[in-house]
Amino acid sequence: MEIKVQDLMIRSGVKFGTSGARGLADDMTDFVCYMYTRGFLQYLESVGELDAGGTEVAVAGDLRQSTDRIMQAVRRAAADMGYTPVNCGKLPSPAVALYGIVNHIPAIMVTGSHIPADRNGIKFNKSAGEILKADEAGIRRQSVNVDETLFEDAKSFVSLLDEKWILSGAAREMYVRRYLDVFPSNCLEGKRIGVYQHSAVGRDIILEIVKGLGAGAVALDRSDTFIPVDTEAIRPEDVELARKWAAEESYDAIISTDGDSDRPLVADEKGRWLRGDVAGILCAKYLGAEAVCTPVSCNSAVEKSGFFHTVSRTRIGSPFVIASMMEASESGAEVVVGYEANGGFLINSDISLFGKTLRALPTRDAVIIHLCVILLASKEGKKLSDLIADLPERYTASDRLKNFPQEQSKSILELFDSGDAGKDRAKANDLFGALCGSCHDIDRTDGVRMTFDSDEVVHLRPSGNAPEFRCYNEAATAERAGELNTACMKILASMKS
Repeated sequence: MEIKVQDLMIRSGVKFGTSGARGLADDMTDFVCYMYTRGFLQYLESVGELDAGGTEVAVAGDLRQSTDRIMQAVRRAAADMGYTPVNCGKLPSPAVALYGIVNHIPAIMVTGSHIPADRNGIKFNKSAGEILKADEAGIRRQSVNVDETLFEDAKSFVSLLDEKWILSGAAREMYVRRYLDVFPSNCLEGKRIGVYQHSAVGRDIILEIVKGLGAGAVALDRSDTFIPVDTEAIRPEDVELARKWAAEESYDAIISTDGDSDRPLVADEKGRWLRGDVAGILCAKYLGAEAVCTPVSCNSAVEKSGFFHTVSRTRIGSPFVIASMMEASESGAEVVVGYEANGGFLINSDISLFGKTLRALPTRDAVIIHLCVILLASKEGKKLSDLIADLPERYTASDRLKNFPQEQSKSILELFDSGDAGKDRAKANDLFGALCGSCHDIDRTDGVRMTFDSDEVVHLRPSGNAPEFRCYNEAATAERAGELNTACMKILASMKS
């Protein structure tokens, strides 16, 4: 039987999100995951990145209940094509990506990132890092031949591979050493850091790293049940937890990540979570970045700070940030980094630190944010809260409406895309003018970003990974940004049919 990946996407409902396929775990059957993986590897063969058979393919996963099954489907696909699947175990997305980059092999991460536990995904990395949008198109075009007798009811494998899949700790060790070999072993000495573990796949690795750098680290709230922590839309219970921990104990910082540990959370000494795009500015400053690439949704304090020679704005999603970083490096910039509103930080250059070299890692990473934000505070003799207070007074807030049909999201965006700029601004005024004043600019780089005469921002965008509709807001105070976001969410909720 021969199936085109594009047709499989339509039939299964499992579509490309950010750097891979995502969908309901029940829809991500053995058959679907097997076909996607073969399509990915077949695409790499078609562009000359892989020679058929023989090469290792790294495979890892997060802590979701469905992950083990999907990892086995990925393994089977690689093995059936003549490759050697390497079981890297349960570890952060950037760890398996780094292993692939260093060893010049594909790396596949089974994860749904921050989305609910009933969903999952497969994140594909080439030997150079994440697949880009052009690669997604190439994968969709692949026609894959499959032996139907491998599956029952075109869903589950009839039988699993006979040989035991041996766990390799090499990727885990490489990721830990990335930090312990570059940062001084005492650089966090005297710091007391809380590590909110929940169900993050990197929870023990992060604890090991900060302890290895001299911190007094305390593990907080480990969970055996998967918790969908979204670093862009932090749950009220996580806001309260951080405040409670900070009130009960003295911490210099509290750190955490999302499910696959590529997006960070950092709270100051008062237990207040930093926005991901603010943490990104501070991390880039500590690393001495020359060029910063960041999505259009991120806080404009990055330009107003004056810390960086160039700031390039992109569409939302790490593939777009990576493409922009590549352009910056090709233009001659020496220290090129990127970050997203979710806090994921990407490095496109080898960076000199402490007389050593921190290797480029052009995929979202959380640990680099944890370390650099805390070390920047130490370097400047400040608390984390002081670092935030010193930035230009631009504050952001965001939230999402769950179970929001994509068709309806599209119809809302079309309200502001009539082809007549005056009419589009008038529509913005109709919906949000009472909150923000008159709209003077609409940016459609990704979604609809409306800027008003008050210098306040309303940015609407459907999620690329789940049936959710997001609203980002920016204002001159944190309180105002929060108020504005709450009001905008009520307006959008009223528009949901």
